[in-house]
Amino acid sequence: MTGSILVARDGVVATVSLSNPGKLNALTAAMWRELTRVMIELSALEDLRCIVLRGAGRKAFAAGADIAEFARVRANVGQGKHYHRELVNGALKVVGECRHATVAMIHGPCVGGGLEIACQCDLRISGESGRFGVPINRLGFAIAYDELSALLALAGRAVALEILVEGRVWNAREALAKGLLTRVVPDDGLEQEIYATAQRNAEGAPLAARRHKKFIRRLTPPPEPLTPQQSEENFAYFNTEDYRIGYDAFIHKKKPKFVGR
Repeated sequence: MTGSILVARDGVVATVSLSNPGKLNALTAAMWRELTRVMIELSALEDLRCIVLRGAGRKAFAAGADIAEFARVRANVGQGKHYHRELVNGALKVVGECRHATVAMIHGPCVGGGLEIACQCDLRISGESGRFGVPINRLGFAIAYDELSALLALAGRAVALEILVEGRVWNAREALAKGLLTRVVPDDGLEQEIYATAQRNAEGAPLAARRHKKFIRRLTPPPEPLTPQQSEENFAYFNTEDYRIGYDAFIHKKKPKFVGR
């Protein structure tokens, strides 16, 4: 089972579900590709007004990437560059640049790649069960530049550092206080709130909504371009012993003992 991206349509609102049963909707390489395709197609529709992104079921939004497949699809620097620059960033980019309003519906874990997807949505509404973080310091590797940019723009320097350096997973109330969420509601009222929000978005003028999204992107200054050396440094961890230790510890469900080299 490689996971899938499910799409449902109810009038002017579409629902995109991240589905990987048994793995808390962890994102596979195939799911990143499919999410890109689906979002491009939905963005092009003239009669659509809002897209809800959610995890299938009620246990999780997405528990990050499917680490178990890394040995096959992300085993070296070359594969790592393709995985992050093409697959992950490709999907994040089309979510962030979607013409229609996007609302993340969050219950349970929303970590790693799941949080990166949510950060690209216009609104993020969580149930009380929501859990947030990017605990990749336990795996011995650093977040890719492209993926960091959305998190940094949303959370700011201090919160982004706390997320990445400490590697802690936060509850929904703390995530709201730190600016990662739009609002938090009881789990049993989450779906009702999400689709009421989608309907409010859908009732607004679509051209105005599209222009507002475009204007905000224009007024958000991009970072300075990276040098080739800086870009390559992003993937240097593939050759470290700490990365091997972190990955092995995750697969065998044990605590890593990093050595700093």
